[in-house]
Amino acid sequence: MPHRLSPRDLLDRLVAFPTVSRDSNLPLIDWVEDYLGSHRITAHRHYDETGEKAALFAHVGPDEAGGVVLSGHTDVVPVDGQPWASDPFVVAERDGRLYGRGTTDMKGFDALAIWALVEARYGNIRRPLQLALSYDEEVGCIGAPPMIEAMQEPMPKASAVIVGEPSMMKAVTGHKGGAGFWTHVQGFEVHSSIMHTGVNAIMWSAKLIDWANDRNAESMTRTPSALAAVFVPPWTTAHVGTIQGGTAHNITAKDCRFSMDFRAVPGEKLDDWRDAYFEVLRAVEADMQAVHPDARIDVEQRFDVPALVPETDGEAEAIVRRLTGDNSQNVVSYGTEAGQFQRAGYSAVVCGPGDIAQAHQPDEYITVAQFEAGHAFMRDLLVLLSK
Repeated sequence: MPHRLSPRDLLDRLVAFPTVSRDSNLPLIDWVEDYLGSHRITAHRHYDETGEKAALFAHVGPDEAGGVVLSGHTDVVPVDGQPWASDPFVVAERDGRLYGRGTTDMKGFDALAIWALVEARYGNIRRPLQLALSYDEEVGCIGAPPMIEAMQEPMPKASAVIVGEPSMMKAVTGHKGGAGFWTHVQGFEVHSSIMHTGVNAIMWSAKLIDWANDRNAESMTRTPSALAAVFVPPWTTAHVGTIQGGTAHNITAKDCRFSMDFRAVPGEKLDDWRDAYFEVLRAVEADMQAVHPDARIDVEQRFDVPALVPETDGEAEAIVRRLTGDNSQNVVSYGTEAGQFQRAGYSAVVCGPGDIAQAHQPDEYITVAQFEAGHAFMRDLLVLLSK
């Protein structure tokens, strides 16, 4: 019989792959597929358009619909410039903590999910268990929608999805939706002493960024809906996280690029925020072109992540609450693949080991206690699927 790795062994193997979103995840996918194959589990891939990244999914148990999906992402954020006390791609145990990039977000869960799938292969589960590992979650949950679509053909459709983002093993039943737009403002260069004859892309970009500031200030003053009130903050946010542009201090900037992102509370439509942004954007563009006709603004949508809406009698939530005993009410302001699974017709919940406060940090860690709690959850899930 092939060797069955422990959750800790699997965590060590997964963290060792430096699957930063800007790089390929194929070495990790190759290894996981080979490991599952050694246990006679057929895995399926779906590549991105470059062929350098792939999602992987697999099914164990009866060949029927109605199973449970364990969903995680394989990519991690960069470690560049972060002061790590040890190699970020080697799991180091110190003082009851497992340090390494992705230990919390979210290779800890991935390791547990792979372990559970292999154990299910040798067990007697009566309800199917599926594994779904995506790519490019950290850059806007880009890899999940094509993965979800690809899953429908080779495998029976499951009914419940547990997305293992770190939640301290609490049931998270709602999160904000998100949409992001690369905005490229193209101006017209002149010497800054005659700046009135040019179009400074940076200064005109500031008008759009200030529009976001005004919308945030306005949203803060409104009384939130009952659905929004449970979030922190309880309103939709507009945010610019990166900006670059300009050539020199004495030249009106020809180019300025920035990201405009929205995180919408359930009950508000991301399309409405996009339309409002495009309306002010086109008004600014018209004013720019009144100065010089070559000026323009180009926009490309980077991501579109629907909100996870709390379900009435949700199956995925019921499973998590039954296994954890957690009856607390939890929502988060970040986005996950759970909203994308929900949009595709699955019942979805977020539940995974670790604390989101450790995600993306230097010396990222998951406590041994949380990792063991995740292991206990998987053991109990296998028992539940065997009944």
